[in-house]
Amino acid sequence: MKIVADENIPLLEAFFGELGEVVTRPGRAICAEDVRNADVLLVRSVTPVNEALLSGSSVRFVGTATIGTDHLDTQWLESQGIRWASAPGCNAESVVEHVISALVYLDTFHGFEWLDKRYGVIGHGQIGSRLASTLRRLGCVVKVYDAPREAAGEGPFDSFEDVLKCDVVTLHVPLTRDGQWPTHHLIDERALQVMQPGSVLINTSRGGVVDDSALLEAIRAGRLDAVLDVFESEPQVSGELIRSVRLATPHVAGYSLDGKCQGTEMIYQALCQAVGLPVRRKLGQYLPEPVWRKVCLSEADNLREVARHLVTACHDVRLDDRALRGVLGQSGSVSAEAFDALRKHYRVRRSFRRTRLDLHGSSKRLSGALDALGFRIMND
Repeated sequence: MKIVADENIPLLEAFFGELGEVVTRPGRAICAEDVRNADVLLVRSVTPVNEALLSGSSVRFVGTATIGTDHLDTQWLESQGIRWASAPGCNAESVVEHVISALVYLDTFHGFEWLDKRYGVIGHGQIGSRLASTLRRLGCVVKVYDAPREAAGEGPFDSFEDVLKCDVVTLHVPLTRDGQWPTHHLIDERALQVMQPGSVLINTSRGGVVDDSALLEAIRAGRLDAVLDVFESEPQVSGELIRSVRLATPHVAGYSLDGKCQGTEMIYQALCQAVGLPVRRKLGQYLPEPVWRKVCLSEADNLREVARHLVTACHDVRLDDRALRGVLGQSGSVSAEAFDALRKHYRVRRSFRRTRLDLHGSSKRLSGALDALGFRIMND
């Protein structure tokens, strides 16, 4: 079995080496010639998989180590009898943690008291639902908009306008251009005008969901702030936009080691099922042991201060922001090569749940809040 894979998918040899020959390529460079004689193609979101890539090839299985599938032409794949699989939920907690880290940053350095804000969550899938649940457990007011799921009988959800009027609007939808509810430029000039003065837009979904030009104008006008992990023009990104937002990171919200490796495990399991082979590899064989932290707290400690310390210790979003701003070239923009290099050589970051807290002297309320954030609590 010949397996062609994106070189940035972790643990490729560990999971797939025993199944056949693994040939790696840069994700954006995978072409028809690479896959002509391949049986399996493993990708991330940067590789469009469609008729142009696979027509005439021997590929019978496509796996994407991502939650989203907008880069796959699934209709064409199915029409050709090519099985495909994604990794739903693989990095959902990683994205939620990235959003929380951004909120803690805004609280710490810009006086944005995140626990007292109203949140508008657009998209109630794997990520949006987890974020909404986390924020509600922390006592925050959360409104959710998801028209497709509401039409399918889920919900009830809130209106688009009500969600846009919240203090924080955070996006967790796929990028779609067709159908009844396309998300391309869902956040356009009109939507930005509905948002409240001083509010914050967070985009960790797909760049094209936001009209970046309209967003830049809104920021210039002083109407709102933004936290962006994805960009409409990526991998090349406007330096003006980066300099204008509160936080800019290179599409790494879902890049915890745990999230990326879980994506690998999920498509490995799907491939084994597709070809009738037993699952012999488990993620636990390859990941380092969790980190233990002994934290002494008192009844007087408040969640804002404790969360600031613990969240920043696990994922300091400023590191990613500095890295992206650090590669702004003389042209005033970030090149595609620099953007991809930041993603390829991303630091090791562990999920909050890999940090076990041995708490002393904390209240049940505080312990419950830290549990809601994803930390594993060990009480005396």
